[in-house]
Amino acid sequence: MEPVAARGTLVPHSANDAGRVDDTRDTREPHGPREPEPTGATCLTGVPDRRSAGRFLWWLGVSQRGRVATGMFFGASWMAGLTLVPLLLSRAVDDGLVPGRPGALLGWCGALLAIGVLNALLAMGRHRMMTQVRMDAAFRTARLVNAHATRLGATLPRRVTAGEVVTIGMRDVGMAGQALTVASSSGVGLVAFAMVAVLLLAISPVLAAVVLLGVPVFALLVGPLLGPLRGSETAYRERESGLAARVLDIVGGLRVLGGLGGKAAYADRYRRDSALLRAEGYRVATVTSWIQALGAGLPVLFLAAVTWLAARLAARGDITVGELVAVYGYVAVLSLPVAYLIEGAYDVSRGLVAARRIIRFLDLEPERVDAPAPLAAPPVGSRLHDPESGVSVAPARLTAVVSARPAETVAVLDRLGGIAAGASAVTWGGVRLDRVAGERIRDRILVADNEAELFAGPLRAVLGGRREPDGAAIAAAVRAAAAEDVVRGLPGGLDAPVLPGGRNLSGGQRQRIRLARALLADPEVLLAVEPTSAVDAHTEAAMARGLRAARAGRATVVGSASPLLLDRADVVYYLVDGRAVAVGAHRELLAAEPGYRRLVARGVEDAEGTRAADADPEPDEGGAPAAAVAR
Repeated sequence: MEPVAARGTLVPHSANDAGRVDDTRDTREPHGPREPEPTGATCLTGVPDRRSAGRFLWWLGVSQRGRVATGMFFGASWMAGLTLVPLLLSRAVDDGLVPGRPGALLGWCGALLAIGVLNALLAMGRHRMMTQVRMDAAFRTARLVNAHATRLGATLPRRVTAGEVVTIGMRDVGMAGQALTVASSSGVGLVAFAMVAVLLLAISPVLAAVVLLGVPVFALLVGPLLGPLRGSETAYRERESGLAARVLDIVGGLRVLGGLGGKAAYADRYRRDSALLRAEGYRVATVTSWIQALGAGLPVLFLAAVTWLAARLAARGDITVGELVAVYGYVAVLSLPVAYLIEGAYDVSRGLVAARRIIRFLDLEPERVDAPAPLAAPPVGSRLHDPESGVSVAPARLTAVVSARPAETVAVLDRLGGIAAGASAVTWGGVRLDRVAGERIRDRILVADNEAELFAGPLRAVLGGRREPDGAAIAAAVRAAAAEDVVRGLPGGLDAPVLPGGRNLSGGQRQRIRLARALLADPEVLLAVEPTSAVDAHTEAAMARGLRAARAGRATVVGSASPLLLDRADVVYYLVDGRAVAVGAHRELLAAEPGYRRLVARGVEDAEGTRAADADPEPDEGGAPAAAVAR
């Protein structure tokens, strides 16, 4: 099946963007039939087995059974070749070196050279194949997580922290892939164990018994450590996710924290959490160090014990000098799969922890799921209505929704956009919104979140998404968003690079680029959440004028308490406790609703005070700091 990326779908870089702001789509009606697009993670990777962590790892291996089998074959052949080396070496000693036969010695040395070259080739094949297995599993899991994050859409930030997503994507997928290397190690261990047992029986049953009984002891010594390791590793990973989420919160709200004097409190809290994570890491390291110490030390002690026993047998004449050399070589070779066994147990233990976290993420379900038999979307110009709040979106009108609690406004716009719980009650042209396919909704209704992600790339591509609008359309959208100076100020203009998240832009610049991107998408219905909250009053007035002009003839809803935006609206819905208690023009509500008047007056005060404190310290729109412009 064709990958999603091949059709131009942009995978969101953050939870805020997934499913909420789909303004990279061409929102105009397609010409001709549309190719069906994938709806979930299974379109790229098959259906994962999520019944347990072990079954998930097994599914990763079975999904590439050919590579795994080839890697096991190379590994088993390589170990068989290594086991033959001590045998050939013993024959060279007993048949050539001890009796003084140069011809026999050269013949056995030639055989050793040949088996050495073959072993080198087999080792290269084994390493190459198992690297492919590990990387395939990691990338397969990453695609699953990425596709599922896209499928969750706006549900993602409400159910999972950004730190959790980061740690799953950066750490857990790699650990799950690493766990599959145990397949090659198990094949190596079984072949080595069987061959050494047979060869030692031909030399000395006593030595064979010591080796056959000694190797299982290693598993008994290491096994009890794996349970505490899984517990400590799980606790560590959970705490690490929480700390990563706190870092993202601090970075995202650094300027606000500075304005409120909250940097010190957040720093203290981060310091405490970091200390707890460090303590948890020490516990993990303690168990890990014991496992690694046993993996390195036990084979050496075992080799010393068996060599001592074999030397005594050689001194008594029970075995030859060549057989003594062979015994040493057999046990030395056997120490390699023993170390692999211990290391593999460690990798599998960590892989199970990672797989459980991945499964928990994949088990999340989006709040909105398409109906089994979706209805056709209503005709263009149909009215959107949210009975829970009483808000109606009429075609070709600029509607404003305002509340003293911004979360209530966001909830209304999310329901109208069909991306939140409660959208089942919303109607679109008389059709229940949850009965319309989500793809059709996203084609025509755009929820433009104020925190929507800005992708990395040239500014032209950031604005256009997968569309390729002409220069005139881009210029018009940029002008309507009052972002012309942003384009002029960047070296290269529209071809200037934008860093991930727009890190090379100020807060006000990012907001204007987001608005320009939404306007360029030109949806039938635009639902904009606080589109002007990060700019100064002068720029806000220009954005309000541009938004009104650019959306003429289209349905537009803004969630904002800004008087400049409210004054441009055709109709304003004033919400109290999530319900519209007054509807009318901005100036009518000012005269008739004391609560609305107080809210808007507070918005004016915020524009003169709080907004100035929250504005970016670097020069923003006109070269002067935004705080100075606001005053």
